[in-house]
Order: sequence, then structure tokens, then C-alpha cells
Amino acid sequence: MTTIFDMPNTTPPTRDLESFNRQTANLTPKAHVDFGLWGILLGRMNSADLPDLAKAGVIGFKYFWGYAINKKTFQLTYNYRPGMDDDVIAPFSDGEVYEIFQNVAKTGKVMAIHGEDSSLIQTLTEQVRQTGRNDYNALLEGRPNLAEEVTVQMGLAFSRATGARLHVLHVTTAEAVDAIRRARAQGAPVSAETCPHYLFLSNEDYPKIGPVMKIYPPIKYKKDQQRLWQGISDGTITIISSDHAPHTPEEKNGDLWSIPAGMPGTETLAPLMLNAVNDGRLTLQKLTALLSENPARRFGIYPQKGSLQIGTDADLTIVDMEKETVIRAENLHSKSKITAYDGWHVKGIPVETIVRGETIMKDGEIVHKPCGKIVKPL
Repeated sequence: MTTIFDMPNTTPPTRDLESFNRQTANLTPKAHVDFGLWGILLGRMNSADLPDLAKAGVIGFKYFWGYAINKKTFQLTYNYRPGMDDDVIAPFSDGEVYEIFQNVAKTGKVMAIHGEDSSLIQTLTEQVRQTGRNDYNALLEGRPNLAEEVTVQMGLAFSRATGARLHVLHVTTAEAVDAIRRARAQGAPVSAETCPHYLFLSNEDYPKIGPVMKIYPPIKYKKDQQRLWQGISDGTITIISSDHAPHTPEEKNGDLWSIPAGMPGTETLAPLMLNAVNDGRLTLQKLTALLSENPARRFGIYPQKGSLQIGTDADLTIVDMEKETVIRAENLHSKSKITAYDGWHVKGIPVETIVRGETIMKDGEIVHKPCGKIVKPL
């Protein structure tokens, strides 16, 4: 990877101009690659800060639809249940979400959503938990395809009504793909992305992989996996991202209902997708668009990023399509040494990463001091 967008579920998240400047100062001396910052949407708590954030140069604004938020840290509450302590802000009402869309539309920035309906999840999860079940399919019954479908449909409707430029993050279901396809066919300013874990894993893999595989939105069924690939093929899904969400092995080892969701994904993203090219699932040209050109265009940093035009940043990932390796959790460079792909054989490996003309990675190891800079929409 040559540029990474920092999601606003850090501590503290990028929620106002002060935190934007603080995070920029924090990351700049550490970053080996260039980076952009997402701004978090906290409803009326930071609605007045959105114009300043937009002017400062956030990539876009993200709303974690369906999540409760800690009042003190503004961190996401992964497993919210009604009646939790007073430090938790409950998920917003539909009217409050609509107001968020209105406010983002005024900035002209992209509004990205994590699409899960909290009320539906709370009801269905409680029904399943009362049975005493603790298996992966029980988790899916508590967070079903419907939870994504209704949220995406509402997001599309709110986008249409307010003019907000909607981006649907980490799409997981056939129903969402179909809804987004219809909206795009009607000219809606909507884009969508998915992630490798939804393309290569399904509920059938849980017995072998275990709790590491718990991600929100959860990995669904084979039929959804197939429709996601169709969505990539027909242009409904235009971006593939990592949704990198590290946790410690200790945090991921426990009761399926209570452990946090997410796993590292940045380092395995390119090898998994290059392997898919070698398997004939897509072309190198298509993959280049999904990982580079399309996100650069959507988030306003093209052609400086995502192109090889004269005068733009010399960002290159050089790959060896014949090189083979086995993904090993212990070899990850993330502090979080967990992955659902431990032991996976892949063919097609990034062998050199060049950022603005400087070789940052060679043969899997970092070979350059930090030199990353913040990237802002043009």
C-alpha cells in the first residue's frame, strides 16, 4: 500500500479541527506511506465542526450506523445493549441520521456509512441469545442480511433526498449489491466497496478459523460472496479496501457474543487479490482500478494519487505474479499478529513499494525511514 486512509475509530477519533491537527502531527513522523484522515460523524455533538474539518482536508466523513458511542472517549461500543451504563450514547434515531446527511451534504464531502440497523440487531440478537446458542450462525441470525439491506436502502433514500454523496463501506450482502446497482443505474451519486474477507470467506469457514473471523458487518454466506464478485465484475462495487481493525489475540479469544469485531487486513490485501488475479477471478487492470485509481477518484486525490501522469506522485507497487508464499500470522508487521488467512498459500506478491519515488518496502521488509505525508482532496 502507498496511501492509507485512517478511519476515525482511533483514540481520540478525528472529530474536530483540534483532533485533525493532533492526529496529523501524531502520524506524520511515524508514517512510512502517505495517509488521509476520515472525520467521524457524531450527530449534533460535532455538527458545527464539519465545515472546519472539510476545509482542513478530511477525505470524507464516516458514520458508524448502528453503533453506540462512549461519551468520554468517543470510541465505538461494539456490543451495545439497551440499558448499558450512562457513559454510552445510544445509536441515533432516523431523524438524527437524516440531519447528519443534511449537514454532510452542505460540505460537499463524501459520506461513508457502516451499514447495520441497530434496533433490528438488538431485537434479533436478544432472541437468539435467549436460546443459549453461541455458534457463528447464531451470530448471523442476530445480525442478518436484513440489517444491512434496510440500512443501505435508508442511506440511499437519505442521499437522494439531501444530495449527500453516499459511499457504502464493506458491503457484505447480495441484497445490498442489488440495491446499490439499481441506485447507480438511476444516476445516484453512490459508490460502494467490499473487502477480501467477504470475497474469500463465508460462514462455512468459521469452524476452521474460529473467533478471529468475527468482523462487523459479519462475514455472511456463499451466495453473498458470489454476488459480491458479480458486483465487482459489473462495476457496482468499485473499491476494495482492507477495513484493517487490529485487536490482540487475548481480546479475540473469548465468547463470540462479547469479543470485539475486526482483524488486521492491510498487509494481506494485495497478496490475496493478486492470487485472485492468478486464479482468473479478475484482471490486473481491474485490480489496479479497484485498489488505486477508483478510490483516488472517489475521494478527490486523483490524479496526484492513482495515476502515473507526469508531475504526479511516483507511487508504485511492484509485484511478482509468479512468486508464491504462505501467509503466517507471526510474520505480520502489525502489532496485532492475528489473521483469518494463517496458513493460506498465495501466488502473486508485492516485492517493492515506492512512495513519491522512494523505495519504502523491498522483499517484504521496510527499508526506508518514515516519510509519509498527509493527503488532502484537491
